[in-house]
Amino acid sequence: MKLGFSLPIAGAWATPENQVLVAREAEKLGYHSLWTLQRLLYALEPQNEYPAMPGPRWPEFMQSVVDPIVTLAYVASQTTRIRLGISVLVMPNYAPVVLAKQLATLDRLSGGRLDVGLGLGWSRDEYEAVGVPYSQRGKRGDEFIRCLKAIWTDDVVEFRGEFYTVPKSLVQPKPVQTPHPPITVGGYGSAAVRRAVELADGFSGGNVPLAQVAPLVGELKEAAAAAGRDAEALQIICRGTYRIHDAPQGADRRALFGTVDEIREDVGRYAAAGLTELFLEANVFEAMEPAAEAMDRTLGVMEALAPSQTSSRE
Repeated sequence: MKLGFSLPIAGAWATPENQVLVAREAEKLGYHSLWTLQRLLYALEPQNEYPAMPGPRWPEFMQSVVDPIVTLAYVASQTTRIRLGISVLVMPNYAPVVLAKQLATLDRLSGGRLDVGLGLGWSRDEYEAVGVPYSQRGKRGDEFIRCLKAIWTDDVVEFRGEFYTVPKSLVQPKPVQTPHPPITVGGYGSAAVRRAVELADGFSGGNVPLAQVAPLVGELKEAAAAAGRDAEALQIICRGTYRIHDAPQGADRRALFGTVDEIREDVGRYAAAGLTELFLEANVFEAMEPAAEAMDRTLGVMEALAPSQTSSRE
């Protein structure tokens, strides 16, 4: 299992200087990837709940989130090897041809290091803000992915669907990676699983509880086999929000909440459950802390949990 780390993208610590510092440190320590997320706004009177939490309020860290594509373009210029991921871009926020152009450019700027996570989103408020109906979002998402892939792979692009149209045209330049940057799909339920195996290269989950990872992996592989896909080639990526404690938290604790040693053990348990990649998410808690303190803690955690440190203990 590959191990990635989140960039500072939310709250006071999400400064250009801190983003570059985390990116360079992650690359030096042997992390496989850097990850961003997307949030357009923070609804003060939300029309629907955040699916990962009960209650009407959204998590506080979402109050201020910088743009993920621009952020990755910036850190791409400050790194050379580490991969650059987004988990996830909300497809209805874009026209496919606009997103295809932006991501192809980012793939070229980074030398072919981009990993693309796509999703439908869950916020009715964000749909309203971008002027897209919340209804039929599943059909819209399926068509979006087909259109995006056509733009990236067809020499002459012509696409006419129910929601999106691209007139007969050249859309250049293409991405560096062929046939296109890896696409993973995020979401909840069987529809997201189907979309991930039929239209994409795998699945990009949120904070999937450890106990649910193995069943999810099994469901994805069964769906891949049914669709005639190579189940072993699927990328199955999850975000892992962590929280460091000084004292051991015991067997009943939430996975990735504990001492550094406990969290290191949990990383191994996620690998055993079948993930191909886990990225450690710092923004949920550090976004709400003073920037200097957040950076000090994060750099310490990065070093303690680095792939190079883990391999030296094995």
